[in-house]
Amino acid sequence: MAAIGARTWVVSGGRIPADSNGEEPEFTGFDQLCLLNAGDSDAEAELVVHYEDQEPVGPYPVRVWARRIRHVRLNDLVDPEPIRLGRPFGCVLTSSVPLVVQFQRQDTRLPGVVALTDVVAYATG
Repeated sequence: MAAIGARTWVVSGGRIPADSNGEEPEFTGFDQLCLLNAGDSDAEAELVVHYEDQEPVGPYPVRVWARRIRHVRLNDLVDPEPIRLGRPFGCVLTSSVPLVVQFQRQDTRLPGVVALTDVVAYATG
């Protein structure tokens, strides 16, 4: 299959929930990028995180193998620094090959409630 998607994606509404209820890791609140590489070449991507009150942080390297998907929990990114919980952020993902990117949030702050939200990220190029 030919590569589909874009090389630059933007998510402007990130905010990893600071509190969670339930067992980990299934019921930990998270923000996540769901990445699809439908092409024949591996994707070497970089994620840069933007906050409202400090300089951007990154890049966080991300690899997506050819003809595969990869789910990247933003909570798990620690180098160059962990993404701050409970703080608004946006992020820009740039890739060596076209990808399709979906943003997903799981919010489990209320006992017995799991809220899941999915949106396609904004493609810019």
